[in-house]
Amino acid sequence: MRVDGTHFRSLWWSAEEDVLEIIDQRWLPHEFRVVQVRTMQDFADAIYQMRVRGAPLIGATAAYGMALAMAQDPSDGNMDGAWAFLEETRPTAINLRWALDRCRAALRPLPEGERAAVALALAHEIADEDVEINRRIGENGLALIREIAAQKPAGEPVRLLTHCNAGWLATVDWGTATSPMYHAHDAGIPLHVWVDETRPRNQGALTAWELGKHGVPHTYITDNAGGHLMQHGMVDMVITGTDRTTRRGDVCNKIGTYLKALAARDNGVPFYVALPSPTIDWSVRDGVAEIPIEEREAREVTHVQGTVAGGGIGTVQVTPDGTAGGNPAFDVTPNRLVTGLITERGVSAASEAGLAGLFPDFAQAAE
Repeated sequence: MRVDGTHFRSLWWSAEEDVLEIIDQRWLPHEFRVVQVRTMQDFADAIYQMRVRGAPLIGATAAYGMALAMAQDPSDGNMDGAWAFLEETRPTAINLRWALDRCRAALRPLPEGERAAVALALAHEIADEDVEINRRIGENGLALIREIAAQKPAGEPVRLLTHCNAGWLATVDWGTATSPMYHAHDAGIPLHVWVDETRPRNQGALTAWELGKHGVPHTYITDNAGGHLMQHGMVDMVITGTDRTTRRGDVCNKIGTYLKALAARDNGVPFYVALPSPTIDWSVRDGVAEIPIEEREAREVTHVQGTVAGGGIGTVQVTPDGTAGGNPAFDVTPNRLVTGLITERGVSAASEAGLAGLFPDFAQAAE
């Protein structure tokens, strides 16, 4: 995507510096900062501290972390140590483990002298694959938006609602939930996007920042406004992303997604999830029972970051002193509440049969 006339991915390899560079998302939407990730501790901090965030981007970052580990010490012991060190950073998004497993499986059979070059090439491949997957998700989601647009009076926008940030900042480029929006906007379809603030980290502000840069009309709303808008016929379709999806189509996404799905079902609003195939966990069927939910630090709930009077970025406490904060980062939306899954191979029913029909190769390999 373009920022002030320059195309950026969320991460990229600097051949000149021989180092990974990332957009440090902790400062957005107020300040655009690029930082370098030079050490294994830098990689772990980038993922845990949410300098990079979003399941696909976490996976790509981890792949570059494995490349650094192999450049430093290509032994089996260091490979396994790097795998474990990075895997511990965040437990819920499956792309992290998917990327680490893919790297280790590719590198283990190789002589140590070949591992560094292959690891870096594989990280590049994973990043490029993510861009293409999300581009195709956008094309398949565009078809759904076209269908809605065809039923509306000429010039009336298709009104979409999204939760959290499943944009290009959460992937390498395009985004998952935002990719259909960008494709529709670029195709000339009038849109208006309702952007949930997504407390506690207000990641909806990242979506609003992205949409604004792309010229997509949008409105930033409180997390609890979505149901009201649906009751009054002001939402045509909900599109969210996902951090892990079970083989039967249960969707684990940012906390609050489940409530949006319930409101959508009650009001007859289609609820779609943009799903890149690496985010499917074929080993899990029951998302509520089996997916570990990350509990993050209470300070994310009790404090809010933003611009402060006089300029600059600051943090303020919004709770009384001594009040505890609970911070589950994700929830699970059961497949019965999901209208469909928008994947790079097409739109699937949120069911085991639906996913296996689109991805028989992956489903059979997981058996």
